[in-house]
Amino acid sequence: MSVVITVAPTGPIATKSDNPHLPTQPEEIADAVAAAYSAGASVAHIHLRDADGRPTADPDIARRTMDLIAQRCPILVQLSTGVGLTVPFEERAALVELQPRMATLNPCSMSFGAGEFRNPPDAVRRLASRMRELGVKPELEVYDTGHLDACLRLRDEGLLDDEPMQFSLVLGVAGGMAATPENLLTMVRRLPEGAVWQVIAIGRANLRLTAMGLALGGNARAGLEDTLYLRRGELSPGNLPLVERTVRLARELDLSVAGVEETARLLGLPERCAHRSLG
Repeated sequence: MSVVITVAPTGPIATKSDNPHLPTQPEEIADAVAAAYSAGASVAHIHLRDADGRPTADPDIARRTMDLIAQRCPILVQLSTGVGLTVPFEERAALVELQPRMATLNPCSMSFGAGEFRNPPDAVRRLASRMRELGVKPELEVYDTGHLDACLRLRDEGLLDDEPMQFSLVLGVAGGMAATPENLLTMVRRLPEGAVWQVIAIGRANLRLTAMGLALGGNARAGLEDTLYLRRGELSPGNLPLVERTVRLARELDLSVAGVEETARLLGLPERCAHRSLG
């Protein structure tokens, strides 16, 4: 059995004051992704930052980041349309026009820490439809049980393909599911048949629930977006140690780590070129 390892190098929340090794600029992100690819990651989940380190959906920054990654390695790029809580939905959704192989699709609005993560239902439907037109594979980010039901409604409306549906089960965000084994088991049991999935456990539960997810047949994600620490009290000196730890964990469970071509097959990615220019 092969598992897909995704690197999530940046995220929308942490800053260099939280961990000085956090990559925020296109060159830094591309370097971190290339190192993760060499260690076994086959997907890069990309958040973008502006020159001041703030979350952005600027298409020029997105294009440059994708180009730099492509110059360094053939990893599959997944753009986040979550971007950041302060970025309007319309700007976030426009990132799919760059036609990455994958992008996230967040089905519901929710409280997110001290902020609000807005994903209006009609706008989500339009984004799902546009992703299908462009051949951009949606990764469905599920933060609570009702989010899964919303995804299944999108499928039943014909806005999502069923071959296979791809989920991220996000646990540990204040406003969503707590990062507990019981919640993970509940969500895995409710997934539709044939779905592919990974667990994203935020903070202290990251390693334990990543291991549990692999043991249950899921894929895995690693990186500074999800945890800034390698172990209690020790900041991770970059994304690479977190990816290497996850790869070791998979192999200790007698799982093979999927390369890029195998990952594309496992995730059911459309056969086409990578991104195109907006210019």
